[in-house]
Amino acid sequence: MIAISRNDISPEAAQALVDAAIAHAGQKGWDVAVAVVDRTGLLVAFRRTADVTVPAIDFALDKAYTAATLRRSTQGFFERSQTSPSLAAGLANRPRLMLWSGGLPLFNDGQCIGGIGVSGARDFEDVECAEIAIAKLGLTASSKS
Repeated sequence: MIAISRNDISPEAAQALVDAAIAHAGQKGWDVAVAVVDRTGLLVAFRRTADVTVPAIDFALDKAYTAATLRRSTQGFFERSQTSPSLAAGLANRPRLMLWSGGLPLFNDGQCIGGIGVSGARDFEDVECAEIAIAKLGLTASSKS
């Protein structure tokens, strides 16, 4: 018998992450877009503030996609790309991979279950929104708990 399991973030948890990130941004007066994807990069939940810039919407989606599918933060992926000229050059041909801060993978019990992407504020503010949401749900952004 073949056992098949799929460990992805639930729609309810994804929406709670989005709501927590948006609430934190609202408290700080930041306009952001927040996307949560499953471990394969498919959108599960999304929300934006009314005045976020239009490009931030796609940026948030791409940050979440990158974090989930590569199982690392977008900042970590940026740092890795700086060590490899061929990787950096190849990124020009890969439309969904994002190097800007604000994308974090979502881990539960050491397994990647998705990714969150926040965009619209300054890079460290995007990260702060994502980290606050992750902590609120008891998840981590690393496979090491």
